[in-house]
Amino acid sequence: MDEHKEAVRSMQDYIRDHIQDEITLADLAAASSFSPWYARRLFMEHLNMTPAVYIRRLKLSKSALRLRDENISVLDVAISMGFGSVDGYQRAFRREFGCNPKEYSTSPVPIWLFTPSLIMENERNVNSMSEIRNVFIQVIEKPERKVIIKRGIKANEYWSYCKEVGCDVWGLLTSIKSISGEPVCLWLPEHLRKPVTNEYVQGVEVETDYSGPVPEGFEIIDLPAATYLLFRGEPFKEEDYVSAITEIWDAEKKYDPEFIGYTWDDKNPRIQLEPRGERGYIELVPVKKS
Repeated sequence: MDEHKEAVRSMQDYIRDHIQDEITLADLAAASSFSPWYARRLFMEHLNMTPAVYIRRLKLSKSALRLRDENISVLDVAISMGFGSVDGYQRAFRREFGCNPKEYSTSPVPIWLFTPSLIMENERNVNSMSEIRNVFIQVIEKPERKVIIKRGIKANEYWSYCKEVGCDVWGLLTSIKSISGEPVCLWLPEHLRKPVTNEYVQGVEVETDYSGPVPEGFEIIDLPAATYLLFRGEPFKEEDYVSAITEIWDAEKKYDPEFIGYTWDDKNPRIQLEPRGERGYIELVPVKKS
């Protein structure tokens, strides 16, 4: 039932917005408008874990990113993320990621961060967006860089890639510090593919002198400096993500870069950023001077 999905998504939204607070089952029950017992049952039915496990794993992943990116002590991050004690936090961190948080903060390595699947509130509304929406286009320059990628075999878009490779790849990529601030999805041009591998991959852009570890089953490729047209749609509701992506794809098909002195570049990958409703859907399409 749609109301059950809406309830689970409301609980996910509440957890996201209050992840540094102490979150009780009563809080989630209030967010879902169901009893605590029934809210917990719905959560487990749709997400295959209890709210407590979900919250703990998300807190640990958020804390790992803070240890990686901020000058913060293990004590401070444990307290700020709501763990009862440093010892408890350290034990939980090691169980989740296989390393000590102090060691990780000193020398971050790729770890499998928890990236929860979001429940879409109302699947029947994925095509209900207004037809009158703006698409913003700008020219940006990408520097020479390396990209750590995970290849598949047949995947050519996000869902087929997740089915083939696994959606948890994104969590590992997120743990690697990126020069662009986040992981990316790429449609690789022919010369960057391997025999019997797919066009669509997920990866993370790093400096050309990157010397850190490359996770098992991943590889690192070189990309040259390149010019891109960045297509960005308006913010959208999470349940409208299909329409948000489609409107950008339609805009790309209709746009003629000759108008600004460019042609499409088939030697560099097209890039997809994670669809986030608050910023609008974003893709980067490579171009070259005409």
